[in-house]
Amino acid sequence: MIKKITIFSLLMMLILCVPVYAGAPMTTVESTVNKVLDVLRDPKLKDPSAKKAKAEKLRVIYKEMFDEIEFSKRTLQRNWTKFTPDQRKEFVGLFEQVLEKAYLDKILEYSNEKIVFHKETMAADDKAEIQSKIVTSSKEIPIYYRMILKDGKWKVYDVVVENVSLVQNYRTQFSDILASGTPEKLLESLRKKVNTQ
Repeated sequence: MIKKITIFSLLMMLILCVPVYAGAPMTTVESTVNKVLDVLRDPKLKDPSAKKAKAEKLRVIYKEMFDEIEFSKRTLQRNWTKFTPDQRKEFVGLFEQVLEKAYLDKILEYSNEKIVFHKETMAADDKAEIQSKIVTSSKEIPIYYRMILKDGKWKVYDVVVENVSLVQNYRTQFSDILASGTPEKLLESLRKKVNTQ
């Protein structure tokens, strides 16, 4: 069974942002955060009975923000080639559900923290890193968003929180499973995780 990790990195979706510099990648993240805030602040969705409707709206935003195929490829790295096309398709779908569940769990804990975007670095014409920090009453938590440009859209393929990469975290877990097992073994672990969520 794949151990559950704390994805505090996705807390950035819960909060107010104050951009200092706004290039295309940073503007994309800011726009996504504002969409999330609109959902979280919607009076019609405040009642506990509206939790499912709220989650559905947030799920749509999640899919817009993240590049799941890029996320999957970078997480599996060289192990990606060990998967058949059908296995890759299933992996992307299962992994998306695992990340989405973690995202929804965190975002529904919205508590009005603030995020400050302070630097945008272009690693290449189609890659960027957005540096930000979550500001709470007692500390500041650095969060970096790694983004890629595909089909004219900037999407997130990794989130780094306090120097811990989400991709690297899962890569380590998945590599351990694949070191002594097959792609099918990893898929079975993900199926179980998804079915018990």
